[in-house]
Amino acid sequence: MFVYPPQAALNRTLPKSKIYGHAKPGRGIRERFVAQVSDIVWKYKLAPETLNLPARGAVAEIQVFEITLKTGELSEDVLRTLDKAIPSRLLFEIRFEERVRFAATFKRPSEADRRKSVLDTYFETPWQAASAPRLPLPVALDLAGLYEQMLQAHVKASPLSMLPRAGEGVEAMVARANLIRAKERECEKLEVRLHKEIQFNRKVELNAVLRVRRAELAELQQQ
Repeated sequence: MFVYPPQAALNRTLPKSKIYGHAKPGRGIRERFVAQVSDIVWKYKLAPETLNLPARGAVAEIQVFEITLKTGELSEDVLRTLDKAIPSRLLFEIRFEERVRFAATFKRPSEADRRKSVLDTYFETPWQAASAPRLPLPVALDLAGLYEQMLQAHVKASPLSMLPRAGEGVEAMVARANLIRAKERECEKLEVRLHKEIQFNRKVELNAVLRVRRAELAELQQQ
């Protein structure tokens, strides 16, 4: 998604065993790592010494990981395991053959235990050609501001059909994106029920509820 400065490049391969040692995933997740992931490379380290931007709050560094897939399939719990293993904010570049897509979650310290992180749902972009043009890094005053803008770009590029709102911070934007996802699922379930329903009166009732939910969804998606 972004063009990173050469001084931030690391290009270090991460053994899966090291991830297992930190995150302690169960057997099922380890099996998905083996079946789905070919290589994990720590591509870039965005830090005060590599970007000349100061840290702020809980955002001391941002790491960019490149995950090369075996089949094109990647379970979200693989990404979640990586985020649990590494305390820094993470951005993922997921590659398969000549295509790439990008993923990230809103990661923040737990209020109950500041040593732990809270992970939101993941925002993933559609697949694109690996050679497609990339965006310049956003202009920011510190790493926390940079992380917020990079995450907002992931939210906007994911297939949510939502427009950014003036003055909307990243936390509010992620919360609205989650509401959109929930409302989309609700509409999908209503559509399935409507399709299966054979009683006319019940169809009318379901149609009325569906119109209301679609209106609520459209309102959430508006700028």
